[in-house]
Amino acid sequence: MQSIAVPVASTALVSRWPALLALAIGMLIIWGAAFAQPSAIHNATHDTRHAFGLPCH
Repeated sequence: MQSIAVPVASTALVSRWPALLALAIGMLIIWGAAFAQPSAIHNATHDTRHAFGLPCH
């Protein structure tokens, strides 16, 4: 009987993908809201901008 080695994906890397994707999406949302021009978005994120140290005026 022969045995065949089958490579298995590292569970450490596989388990990190959802967290990395969530981080990337969150950063994209924060970045997009921080530099948005419409006043409705500006007013909704005004305090968040200052909390992150981003200029808004």
